[in-house]
Amino acid sequence: MSALKRALHDRLIPEAAWSPGDRPAWSDFDLNPDLPRTAETLTPAAVLVAVMDRPEGPTVVLTRRADTLARHTGQIALPGGRLEPGERAADAALREAWEEVGLPPASVELLGLGDTYESGTGFVITPAVGWVAAPPPLVASPDEVADVFEAPWSFLMDVANHRRDFLEPTTGGPRRWFWTMTWEERRIWGVTAGVLRSLSRRLGHGDAEDAA
Repeated sequence: MSALKRALHDRLIPEAAWSPGDRPAWSDFDLNPDLPRTAETLTPAAVLVAVMDRPEGPTVVLTRRADTLARHTGQIALPGGRLEPGERAADAALREAWEEVGLPPASVELLGLGDTYESGTGFVITPAVGWVAAPPPLVASPDEVADVFEAPWSFLMDVANHRRDFLEPTTGGPRRWFWTMTWEERRIWGVTAGVLRSLSRRLGHGDAEDAA
């Protein structure tokens, strides 16, 4: 077992400990305490942090959402989506990765879960972390994904690469702050960056509040 795989296994939350009523550990509201919460009931969702065991170093699978989608078009995301009735978070993450990028669930060794994350749009997101020892070719589903790519694990987990940024609201009010990281020409921001940041903190890669 590689050192990274062992560290993930030791520090992540066991899948059996997951409950659909788990309270979010992190959220968009951490940087935006004045942002109004519009959802009375949070919608459960899950994403897969697929760690690909590459000779040049481990990478994470990311997607660029299709421009035809109704929401968050063109944004960088982890494969994932909302849970179906009765579905567990890890199963939903694996299902969505298969549907979005053709990653077979049988090729993913689930190592555990990261901390739950509440989005400003009313979702509570559970990241499932899986190890892919023999990465297969990935194929983007054109209905959901415009592009699929991999970014280095070491880059995503390094808090020195995490930056705060903001959007000015068009209708007035306070700025909306979020985390962002840029890999090559790809800007990873918002919920995806927040989920990756929270995973970095769980794994003991430093306090992301130290990054400017």
